[in-house]
Amino acid sequence: MTSTLLRKLMVAGAVVAALGVVACKPKPAADAAASDAAAAASSAADASTAASSAMAAASDAAAAASAAPAASSAPAS
Repeated sequence: MTSTLLRKLMVAGAVVAALGVVACKPKPAADAAASDAAAAASSAADASTAASSAMAAASDAAAAASAAPAASSAPAS
């Protein structure tokens, strides 16, 4: 083998080893970001449920308020 070919093989081996080390390292920042995103999605779902419940309660209250004057204006027997 010539020294040029041997040098290219050594460089290629070093590149493969470096990529292997980088690929195998844990990424705690990415894991933390994923966890934060999941928590935010859960909070958003909870907020959406609360808003839906509030809208239903407001609708029920409006219906009760509109029915109340009709009931009070009915003649007493």
